[in-house]
Amino acid sequence: LAMNWVRKKVISELKKNPSGYTISELSKKLKITRHTIANVFAFLEGARKIKIRQAGMAKIYFWKK
Repeated sequence: LAMNWVRKKVISELKKNPSGYTISELSKKLKITRHTIANVFAFLEGARKIKIRQAGMAKIYFWKK
């Protein structure tokens, strides 16, 4: 149940920001652990709902339109 709430928050933020987020940025913004954000991104990646771009060491996650 808690995970669904977190997923909805993450998806909502991703949809609002077309320039995407790193795990750290989203973690700070939503005050949710990086580990939890990473789990949500892994789930969304598996569901093919997000795009990922490598930028140096960082990965930037985007909502797929």
